[in-house]
Amino acid sequence: MTKEFDLIVIGAGTGGNGVARMAAAAGWTVASLDALPYGGTCALRGCDPKKMLIAVTEGAEWSHNMAGKGLEAQVSVNWPDMMAFKRTFTDAMPPRIEAGLKKAGITTLHGTARFTGPDTIEINGDTLRARHFHIATGARPMTLNIPGEAHLITSTDFLELPERPDRIVFVGGGFIAMEFAHISKRAGAAEVTVLEMMDRPLGNFDPDLVAMLVEATTELGIDLQTTAKVLEIRKSGSAFEVDYETPSGRQTVACDLVVHATGRVPNIEDLNLEAAGVDYSRRGIKVSAYMRTTNPAIFAAGDCADSGPNLTPVSANEGRIAGKNLLAGKDERAVSYPPIPSVVFTLPNLAMVGLSEAAAQEKGLDFETRFETTSGWYSSMRVGAKWSGYKILVEKGSGKILGAHLIGPGAEEQINLFAMAIKAGLTANQIKGLIFAYPSYASDIGSMV
Repeated sequence: MTKEFDLIVIGAGTGGNGVARMAAAAGWTVASLDALPYGGTCALRGCDPKKMLIAVTEGAEWSHNMAGKGLEAQVSVNWPDMMAFKRTFTDAMPPRIEAGLKKAGITTLHGTARFTGPDTIEINGDTLRARHFHIATGARPMTLNIPGEAHLITSTDFLELPERPDRIVFVGGGFIAMEFAHISKRAGAAEVTVLEMMDRPLGNFDPDLVAMLVEATTELGIDLQTTAKVLEIRKSGSAFEVDYETPSGRQTVACDLVVHATGRVPNIEDLNLEAAGVDYSRRGIKVSAYMRTTNPAIFAAGDCADSGPNLTPVSANEGRIAGKNLLAGKDERAVSYPPIPSVVFTLPNLAMVGLSEAAAQEKGLDFETRFETTSGWYSSMRVGAKWSGYKILVEKGSGKILGAHLIGPGAEEQINLFAMAIKAGLTANQIKGLIFAYPSYASDIGSMV
């Protein structure tokens, strides 16, 4: 017998759960399903558990920076205990989230969904029909198509490692590679290597600040190789060998673990979207500004859609818009993206919001660049931070902030204030006129603009 619902949400993460709750609150019959434990990537396999680990390594960094300044401590990271600490959060989330959905009157199902028609899916051998669908299946690691690819572990696997390997290679030089490399080295790994095929890591971030992070990364003891294209991964006894090409020729690095960190792609290949009349590309499911797909009864949001940046709060915002249009029965609200901050949670943090210098130049904007290293500023000296600085783009004439780029302690919170300033259209002089609590990281902002 075919079960029928008003709405079926595929994906129980940030981009899906809000939509399910909105519809259930409106009296709709709703089913939520996921092939993985409820909670999505951010809560279980990404942002949140990663920062739990970073919190532990911050203790090691603090001890290092304060050595000789009055703090006497012998600090080391116990990997199994650190992972157990992470699980105090991640283990509790799936049952908590699923229980909350059930309490809201939502039917929860586990399994891989596959469309069999424009209004039907199959899951675990059962057929479900719905008036509407919302897809929020997120992203997965991209396929590299290199020999030995099966030897790679994913970032999800890394976050579950029971013990820390001594020699780790990260393939890629983006968020995952840089953050996990910093975690690994501060946790005591003897050899940590990052292989990035471009001429610098973190290509979307300001090159001058990335150069500072590269120096900090190298000083930490991480071997960061750029213009290094991975060619093959081979098993060698209980270890691995990774071959990669550089301008100086073919190189090989031996390790105990190889981590896939080259990026992610929309997780949509198992959905059989053709049967649903839903168009998609390599960038994801095609959606309108109202988050509606090419099948008017189906919406999509988050990393599986060809929409905004692949960030958790973006997914939540897109889901909210999709939910409102679902309930309205028409395209009532278009998604709008405010200035969106992005942070690399290495130590030091690297953050950005708004335009880069290159983007501002491409737009033909007339602006000033205010760039300074700030290791001599009080806020950095107080915590023994060697690597800190900023680059702020200020439009000539209007004085408005076009972009903000930060590195160092406090950057992850300072960047949010810059996002608010850009959204509000505040000028540099207006920011200088604000009075923040002092001394604080926020109180430095007036001196940056």
